[in-house]
Amino acid sequence: MISHSGRVILILLLSLALPASGFARSGLPDFTVLVKELAPVVVNISTSHHPGLYAEDDGEGMSEQTWDLLFGHGDDFIPMPDEEAQSLGSGLIIGDEGLILTNYHVVRDAAEIVVKLNDRRQLAAEVIGHDERSDLALLSIAASDLPVARIGDPREVQVGEWVLAIGSPFGFDYSVTAGIVSAKSRSLRSEQYVPFIQTDVAINPGSSGGPLFNLDGEVVGLNSQIFSRTGGFMGVSFAIPIDLAMNVARQLRENGEVRRGWLGVVMDDVDRDWARALSLERPEGALVTRVIDNSPAARAGIRSGDVIVRFNEREVFDSGRLPPLVGISEIGPALPVTVVREGNRRTLAVTLEQLPEPTTVNRWLDASDDLGIWGMRLGDLAAVQRQALGDGVRGVQVRDIQDGAVKAAGLHRDDVILAVNGVPARLAAQVVTQLGETPAGDLLLLELMRDGELLELTLEVPE
Repeated sequence: MISHSGRVILILLLSLALPASGFARSGLPDFTVLVKELAPVVVNISTSHHPGLYAEDDGEGMSEQTWDLLFGHGDDFIPMPDEEAQSLGSGLIIGDEGLILTNYHVVRDAAEIVVKLNDRRQLAAEVIGHDERSDLALLSIAASDLPVARIGDPREVQVGEWVLAIGSPFGFDYSVTAGIVSAKSRSLRSEQYVPFIQTDVAINPGSSGGPLFNLDGEVVGLNSQIFSRTGGFMGVSFAIPIDLAMNVARQLRENGEVRRGWLGVVMDDVDRDWARALSLERPEGALVTRVIDNSPAARAGIRSGDVIVRFNEREVFDSGRLPPLVGISEIGPALPVTVVREGNRRTLAVTLEQLPEPTTVNRWLDASDDLGIWGMRLGDLAAVQRQALGDGVRGVQVRDIQDGAVKAAGLHRDDVILAVNGVPARLAAQVVTQLGETPAGDLLLLELMRDGELLELTLEVPE
């Protein structure tokens, strides 16, 4: 007879021998049930374009820092001589009346869009609207009673958890790949208003617009881009968080456009040297290097040199986190923004405006690169230039200088101004403000670095 304690041990041993639900004997996830359940909400998208619109690009000549193969910016298209070019992508059914969400680059400039469903039906699709900044498009097909994706919460996604992708890489529809979440809230230069989910799920051209699922079968992202130096998958993939994608889809359906908040600042990351110089406990936040004139930030009292550490009750860990937070925040009401200024925290109230058109923003950004005063142009140093100066050294570069009093005093192009009257010169905007507020005829003591040498120069403020 087996004792009570023996029966307990036997039951425990048997339970350990049985595979857990959703996991194979190897301890790895078994996706078979999920794939059968989820495949019907995924679609294959093909488009046709008039010949001559696209040219083949072998990618040569790109720098290693370039995000090559940003799935839509031309690389998904396969040129076919003397025929219409075909673009293959994927999409997600988000409405049983035929609403489909995909990447904008999949359908950009398409003459015809065809959606293939899991039941093999092929239907023509129309574009309800698109948003280039987030690379999203909302399509509609003439169908009803379609299976609809279950939407998850990307904020609950944990780094290291398993995720599953279904898409049509290279036109092989309903291909399944899996991996883990590598990081969250990644900021890419291609879309500053998207806090991407980074994964190691195998994604290739044609997977664009396909869903990223968690193990509960919920969509947490829309696969959008990869980082590659070869044109193929290299283990770094990016998905648009589904909550952001659904918000864009809602606005496109209701308004035909997407409205985003605009703050009006130029930013940089806070590294260890900046943290020490700005009396921060640790490198965090978004360093404001320039405030656009007459912008919401300027009216709220935000200054160059401020470090934004919280926006609308959300933490700002680095400069890449701020644009998405601003973009999704409500336009109109006053919102709290916490800045660190001269070592002290203070909370300001900012009223966002609608983000202007890209051409307008780019014009402002171009104008913000260099600031002019007294016949010279000053600019902030790039990271590589700051590193060359040495540990902890900060300065403002003389980008250009014209004939006049300043040049006559001995200032040269490419000089780095380290301090003005003993005040460290950390940002061009701050130096220009300090110079502009100094009365004509006063003397300024400039500490400079020129070709690695430290110099001092006395400058009389011009009339």
